[in-house]
Amino acid sequence: MPPKPDLPYLVHGDQLIALDVTEAREETRKDWRVYVVPGASAQARTPLAGPLFLVQSERLAVERLALYPFEVKGGQREVAFNPKKPKDSAKPARLNFTRLGENLFRIEVVDSLPEGQYGLSPDGSNQVFCFEVF
Repeated sequence: MPPKPDLPYLVHGDQLIALDVTEAREETRKDWRVYVVPGASAQARTPLAGPLFLVQSERLAVERLALYPFEVKGGQREVAFNPKKPKDSAKPARLNFTRLGENLFRIEVVDSLPEGQYGLSPDGSNQVFCFEVF
């Protein structure tokens, strides 16, 4: 069981690694909406291209989580969306959600992730759970 509720954990064998929790700062740049997370990399790291997460939910709407890749620019991580050109916007990775118990969920990434910085974020929220694939 995850030690804390509402916090996704990376699964590494029998070990759980808590993802970094932060708030993304929203910026407007021309036609783009950019979400910025401080720091060039996350503390939570995995070598797995298909990471697996466990979450014990109390308030977090787990099924509303989306996984986005970050671009590292100027020592911070960014993800950008353009409402006028959705095809140019960041695309979420496909996820599978499995209920393991009343409030326990497993989240699996469907397609392999390349090395880089990533964030899980609830739809409509600036809260981000960050990790790195190395």
